[in-house]
Amino acid sequence: MKKSTFILILFASIFTSLTTAMAQFPMGGAPATKALPGTAGDQTPKGNSKISGTIIDSTTAKPVEFASIALLDKATSKPVDGSMADEKGKFTLNKVAAGTFKLQITFIGYTTRTIDITLTKGQELDLGNVNISSSAKMLNEVVVTGQAAVIEEKVDRLVYNADKDIAAKGGDATDVLRKVPLLTVDLDGNVSLRGSQNIKVLINNKPSTIIASSISDALKQIPADQIKTVEVITSPSAKYDAEGSGGIINIITKKNNLQGLSLNVDAGVGNRGSMLGLNGSYRKGKGGVTLGGFGRGIYNTITRTTLDQTSVVNGVTTLTKQTGDGSSQGLFGQYNLGFDYDLAKNQSLTAGVRYGVRNFTTQQDLVTKLYNNGVMSSTSGRDVTAKNLSGTVDVNLDYLHTFKKPQQEWSVSTLYSRNDLTNNFDADLLSGEGNLQNRQRNINSNLNQEFTIQSDYQTPIRKNQMLEFGGKGIFRQVNSDYKFLLAGPSGNYTTEINQPQGELIYHQNIAAAYSSYTYTTKKRYTLKGGLRYEHTFIDASTTEGGKLGVGDYGVLVPSVNASKTIKGTTFKLGYNKRIQRPGLQQLNPNFNSANPQNITVGDPSLKPEITDNFELSLSKNIKKTFVNASFFGRVTNNAITQVRVPSDTLEGAIITTYKNIGRQHAYGTNIFANVAATSKINIGLFANVIYSTMTGQVLDANNVSQNISNDGFNISGGLFSQATFKNGWGAQAFGFLQGSQVQLQGRQGGFGFYTIGIKKDFKNKKGSFGLAAENFLNKRFTINSQLQSAQFSQVSNVYMYNRGFRFTFSYKIGKMTVDAPKKKARSVNNDDVKSDGSGGTQGGTQGGGTGGGQPR
Repeated sequence: MKKSTFILILFASIFTSLTTAMAQFPMGGAPATKALPGTAGDQTPKGNSKISGTIIDSTTAKPVEFASIALLDKATSKPVDGSMADEKGKFTLNKVAAGTFKLQITFIGYTTRTIDITLTKGQELDLGNVNISSSAKMLNEVVVTGQAAVIEEKVDRLVYNADKDIAAKGGDATDVLRKVPLLTVDLDGNVSLRGSQNIKVLINNKPSTIIASSISDALKQIPADQIKTVEVITSPSAKYDAEGSGGIINIITKKNNLQGLSLNVDAGVGNRGSMLGLNGSYRKGKGGVTLGGFGRGIYNTITRTTLDQTSVVNGVTTLTKQTGDGSSQGLFGQYNLGFDYDLAKNQSLTAGVRYGVRNFTTQQDLVTKLYNNGVMSSTSGRDVTAKNLSGTVDVNLDYLHTFKKPQQEWSVSTLYSRNDLTNNFDADLLSGEGNLQNRQRNINSNLNQEFTIQSDYQTPIRKNQMLEFGGKGIFRQVNSDYKFLLAGPSGNYTTEINQPQGELIYHQNIAAAYSSYTYTTKKRYTLKGGLRYEHTFIDASTTEGGKLGVGDYGVLVPSVNASKTIKGTTFKLGYNKRIQRPGLQQLNPNFNSANPQNITVGDPSLKPEITDNFELSLSKNIKKTFVNASFFGRVTNNAITQVRVPSDTLEGAIITTYKNIGRQHAYGTNIFANVAATSKINIGLFANVIYSTMTGQVLDANNVSQNISNDGFNISGGLFSQATFKNGWGAQAFGFLQGSQVQLQGRQGGFGFYTIGIKKDFKNKKGSFGLAAENFLNKRFTINSQLQSAQFSQVSNVYMYNRGFRFTFSYKIGKMTVDAPKKKARSVNNDDVKSDGSGGTQGGTQGGGTGGGQPR
């Protein structure tokens, strides 16, 4: 009670300071402006002329907020200067030299407008209202289209525009993230950013308890064709939660600012999966409502495994040889209802409800042979059926208040999220002859709840400075019940005494406050510094062990980012400190013994890890090629990683758990290039090279401390190409190779993935159909992993049969008109809890496991 009271008092004090600050700051001034990427920076000739104007929507006669203005040399078309319109559509270019120019005005959803301008020395040219028209084509209906580069480089993030990905249509978010630079996604859907799986994934700037439970499972519930952009934030500012040592991935789904009624129908069918989505929206005047649903089924997913495993316990060497044949099938769905309403000209309210459902079943038949000191001791079989069921509800209410001063705003955001997760398995225990001997059942039900409230305030200071500060409170509760039951070939189940039974009760409350300051010099250096403090209160216990000795802790998180454009090359330098709290998967003490030779169990006593991140990046447009190269270093103390030890009670078994092992270093580079070969063909390629070292101490099966270390390179890369043709035809191809990954006790095998797709738009632009194929030349991929220590060695192969073909269809119904874009209330940005990162190939499908009973 004292902890909760403290958090409320802290948040109330922050809220009061925000109110006081708003009363003190004047309501006037002009927004800060900065050069567009690619401008000449301080190398641009200076003068004393001036250009100003107001950007207006030609249809609605309303100002267009934040349109981009570029001043180009008329003879060479090279950038000379640039700016951005404020929320009233006004812009100003100062200190322009005399000459002849082209003024180019661009904004997503509008046709680019170019104006020829001749300036004399000292001239102040006021263009007045400059009308730009929507790029929507008015047929029987209105379809809004906007052209954007595949990759965009922003001050604090890299943005991948996914809305033209025709090959991923009918798939899920995993298919899209595989194509995003800096990211790697394995065949189980586990996402890494620069080699680290310690990342936070947000959906429209919002967290969800389903993300906390499993990132890979959550991505399967997001339809690929509803994703507009993916933002990769490698050096988060103080405004973001301190959680996520590797960085933040923000998935932005498609939204619109249309008036009227619309309904989109999307469908797809293939040999390994099918989908159906319905999304509708209605807007009139100040209010709007959206209603959508998406369902996806997967089937014909086959997995085969082999395992050779040796363990040494009490002088006895046990060899395990195991084979497994399995399959999986599942239904995934996501449904949402949203409202937004303009309370006044400068106030808006947004609310929404999202429900996600997962019904995933895996089945695997295992055959296990054990050898003691070279002599076969037993042969047994095990038929396992695992069920992973969940229902997630997210409810948000957000308020935004803007002021007369451009970019000055105050927001309050709330979010309640609840995830009911059932992760059970049933196993038939067979003799060597295949006769049913016993039956085993593991029941693991979890309830994850959290409530978040935050307030943010920002205001410009003069024309080149921005001040931001705010506060946040997170109240989280996790309950996990786990027990094992045993039965004979027939009859009722009874409690299995030799297996762990109990409940984990985990309370985690977080109080946070931050402040950040941005300063742009006259020579267009941009500096952004911030400081954030977070205090975490933990109250954890299990019915077996009682109170857990996990103490409260606080952390001060600084961040510094700087950028400068010199002769068309943008340089960025960043440093930040991050905290990584253990996730729910790592904490859950339930034993995943679906495969008794490969057991996974969490550790409720885990402490957070602290990471220092350093980054230098360069980006430049070279004629028709955009190049981005980044170099980074990462030093993590108290690193959380998987540790494997032989069991001292189960013959030949290896137990995988999570420990704070010590220190981890990672150094590397990411290189990305996008080439506009022609106006209709784009080619992109990327490569990631990372060198990792891990050192620490772990306890073996006899509770003896051992020093462990490992190091090596992690290399991955890919190539993609996209082309558009006449009569609405388009094509796309993508290929990716992931090398083996360094782990504390060995290496996990790499894999490859490729896909091609074609698409045909109908003449009336109401709909389209497409065909896509993935891994169509390969019968299977093999992931070979080799792990070892002084007491065990493990060689496993996972054979993935993922050849796929699918047909997709989409159609739009309804009549819409275009409305000018308008700012909406911000949403909670809760970047929290660590993913287990294990996926099916570590402790799940590895060595013939099913993934059933995986700690969540």
